[in-house]
Amino acid sequence: MGKGRGGNAGFGGGMNMKQLQQLQMKAMKMQKEMEETQAALEEETVTASAGGGVVEITVSGKKELTAVKIDKEAVDPEDVEMLEEMIMAAANEALRKMDELSQERMAKVTGGLGGASGLF
Repeated sequence: MGKGRGGNAGFGGGMNMKQLQQLQMKAMKMQKEMEETQAALEEETVTASAGGGVVEITVSGKKELTAVKIDKEAVDPEDVEMLEEMIMAAANEALRKMDELSQERMAKVTGGLGGASGLF
C-alpha cells in the first residue's frame, strides 16, 4: 500500500480543511440564491402570440398556462385546425420563453456552471 498524503489525504489536489469549508460555504450560499431565484421565477409570467397576435398565451414560472386570449377573427368554424395550430404555437413559444428566462436567471446565480441551471 502506498503512503498517504498526511492531512490532505482524500481531498485531491491538496485541498485543506479550511479551503473545503470555504467551498462548502460558497455552495450553501449558491444553493440559497438558487432557491430564492427559483421562487422569484415562479412569480414571473411571459406571453407569446401567434397568427399576428390573434392568439396570445401567458405562462407562469411554474410553467402553467395562466391566460389565453383569442381574437374573434381567429375563430372560424370552418377552420378549427388553424386555431388549434395557433394555440399550440403560442403555447410552445411561451414555454420556450419561460425556459430561456429561467436559464438566464439561474446562470446569473451559478456563474455559468454547466448543468446547475438545468436542474430547473
